[in-house]
Amino acid sequence: MFFIDTIEVPGLGNRSYLAGDANSAVVVDPARDIDRVLAAAARRGVRISHVVETHVHNDYVTGGLELARTTGAEYLVPAGANVSYQRVPIADGDRTEIGPELTLRAVATPGHTPHHTAYVLEEGGRPVAAFTGGSLLIGTVGRPDLVEPRLTEQLARAQHASAHRLARELPDETAVLPTHGFGSFCSSSQATGDATTIGTERHANEALTRDADTFVAELLAGLDDIPAYYTHMGPMNARGPAPADLAPPAVADADEISRRLAEGEWVVDLRSRIAFAAGHVAGSLNFEADGQLATYLAWLIPWGKPITLLAESAEQLADAQRELVRVGIDRPAAAATGTPEEWVRAGDRPRSFPRATFADLAGADGTQVILDVRRDSERAGAFIDGSVHIPVHELRARLAEVPPGTVWVHCAGGMRAAIAASMLDAAGRDVVAVDDGFDAARAAGLPLREG
Repeated sequence: MFFIDTIEVPGLGNRSYLAGDANSAVVVDPARDIDRVLAAAARRGVRISHVVETHVHNDYVTGGLELARTTGAEYLVPAGANVSYQRVPIADGDRTEIGPELTLRAVATPGHTPHHTAYVLEEGGRPVAAFTGGSLLIGTVGRPDLVEPRLTEQLARAQHASAHRLARELPDETAVLPTHGFGSFCSSSQATGDATTIGTERHANEALTRDADTFVAELLAGLDDIPAYYTHMGPMNARGPAPADLAPPAVADADEISRRLAEGEWVVDLRSRIAFAAGHVAGSLNFEADGQLATYLAWLIPWGKPITLLAESAEQLADAQRELVRVGIDRPAAAATGTPEEWVRAGDRPRSFPRATFADLAGADGTQVILDVRRDSERAGAFIDGSVHIPVHELRARLAEVPPGTVWVHCAGGMRAAIAASMLDAAGRDVVAVDDGFDAARAAGLPLREG
C-alpha cells in the first residue's frame, strides 16, 4: 500500500507532497523550511530516498536541494532546467523506483516553464496519482508568462498540449496533485476545490474543454499582475538556495525601532488590522501575519531592504519568519514582541486611524478621496464612481498621485486596504480604512460603474 501526505503552504497558495510505501518516500516540490517534511517522514517512519522538482519555481524558494543534502536522497530536476548544482537530470519517460511496487514516471509537460515535468506515481504499473506542479491545476493551468514575455503565447499553447497529454495518457481515477492553484499567483486563474482527478478535469478544466486557439486567447487575456519578488525566485532556485535560517532575530527596543524608521528601514507590524488601526508605531506598516504576508510584503518592499518585525507574541513572530524565508527574506534585522505602548519611545504615543464600512462611506459628506487599491482585473468588474485607482503594489511609488484630503481606502475585503492605509498613515495622510467586502458597496447605495 502507498500513502500520499499533503504539506500545505497556505500563505503562498502552494502544496508539496510526501509519497511512499512502508519504507521509502519521495518529496515533490518542497518549500524551503524542510523541517515540516522531515517531521512528516518521521511520523510515517520512512526514509526520504528521492526529492523531485517539477520545475524551477518562480514564486517561492525551494527546499529541495537542502532536503536532498540533509537526507542523502537523490535530487531529481528536469534535464532542461539550467541550474548550478549537481542533480539527477530527468527526461520524459524516465522511471524512478521508490519502492518495490512504487515507481515515478516523468512526463514532459512544458507550458508553465519550458522544462516543466510532471511525475506519475504508479503502483504495480498502475497510475494512481499525478504530481502536476504548475501544469494541470484544479480547473485551470499554471500561468505561462513568468519566464520570458516573448515565449508567453508559445508556452500557453504548450500548456494546452500538456494538459491534453495527461488527460489522454492517464485513467480517469488518477488523482491530480498540483503544486500551485490554491491562491498562488502562479495559477492562471483561481479555481475552487481541494481535490480532483483526471476524469473530473476532463469536464471542468478550461484547458480540456476549449480548443487551443480559444484557450490561448482567453488565457492570455486573463493574466493578472506578477508579484515583483518573482524576479528573484527563479535565479535563487537555479543557483541553489542556502538553508533556511529560522533562529530568532535580535531584539529591538523602542529607541532602536525609532532609529530604524528614521533611517528609512521598514518596520512591519504583524498584528491584525483591527489592532493596528487602534494603535501603532508612527511610520510602521501593517502586514497581517494571518493574511498573505509573504506574498504582499515581498511584493511591496524594495528587495533587500532591512525589515524589523513587530509581533504580539513570540509564536506570531516565528510563524512570520517562517513565511518570509519561503520567499527569500532571510533574516529580519530586528524584532520586538508586545504592544505599541512598549514600542514607542518615552513621551511618545501610538498613532491610530479609523476603520469603516461601505455603509459609512455612503453616509460621509462627499468631500473625501476614495482610493481603490484592488488590481486592474478586479476593478474591471465594477468600481465606485469617482474613485481613484492605484493598486496596492504600486502605491509606494505613486503616493504623490493621491489627491489631498482624507483618504478612504478600500480593496475587496479589507486586508490590502489595511496595508495601503498604513502606508498613507506613515506618509502623514489622514486615512480611513474601509474594512468591508466590496459586495457591500452596492448594497450601501454607492454609485458603481461597470468596468
